[in-house]
Amino acid sequence: MEGKEEDVRLGANKFRETQPIGTAAQSLDDKDYTEPPPAPLFEPSELTSWSFYRAGIAEFIATFLFLYISVLTVMGVVKAPSKCSTVGIQGIAWAFGGMIFALVYCTAGISGGHINPAVTFGLFLARKLSLTRALFYMVMQCLGAICGAGVVKGFMGRHEYTRLGGGANSVAAGYTKGDGLGAEIVGTFVLVYTVFSATDAKRSARDSHVPILAPLPIGFAVFLVHLATIPITGTGINPARSLGAAIIFNEERGWDDHWIFWVGPFIGAALAALYHQVVIRAIPFKK
Repeated sequence: MEGKEEDVRLGANKFRETQPIGTAAQSLDDKDYTEPPPAPLFEPSELTSWSFYRAGIAEFIATFLFLYISVLTVMGVVKAPSKCSTVGIQGIAWAFGGMIFALVYCTAGISGGHINPAVTFGLFLARKLSLTRALFYMVMQCLGAICGAGVVKGFMGRHEYTRLGGGANSVAAGYTKGDGLGAEIVGTFVLVYTVFSATDAKRSARDSHVPILAPLPIGFAVFLVHLATIPITGTGINPARSLGAAIIFNEERGWDDHWIFWVGPFIGAALAALYHQVVIRAIPFKK
């Protein structure tokens, strides 16, 4: 029991690079906050820690629940003869954004609440977590997404699920692949930039409400991006979400544009990480 209590006490904070979303910073010398040290590329001790695997399980469950609720909402809207009789596009956007808000709140102290390979990739580029942990998170997120979409298909039946499109992402008629790629890049930039801002150590130290409210702007960013880009791509901005739906749907039209929903989010995440590290967090020049 003593070992388990110690693990619970340490949790995701055992390794400083996995500082959970909203964790308050400490004071240091002339600063009133402390930046977590850059994560090593590979941290062998992680592989022997229960907190490492617990974090991966948390990412799996969170992404599973995210796909289950969001894809089921999409199916309900598509199934109805009129969008006016359902929650419509606004309801779909609320389902995605609301679930991210809830799940980030639930998992922030365990895994950091990524629930998205693009978010994990952006944080990895900013040296917020090791390559080992980043790859583990991405695998668990993709597996969770596949299982979540699979449960939805089990509820609806193969024929109905396929007829309604399976919630798979694709570029809508009237838009080019370039339009879809651009929408995914900008949409993911908005999300990952919000994640960086909401988890900034300086803001957490100076504004006591930031750690509590961090999941709210992240979920709201997802909501707003969905409102803007559902008509273009159905809104991916999460490669695990797109992969899970595409695998379970498993039709040609679900794979035609699938590369867009990996390339776009990863470019957007990289740009957000670069912007935050170089522009927002830049150390001013001294004379």
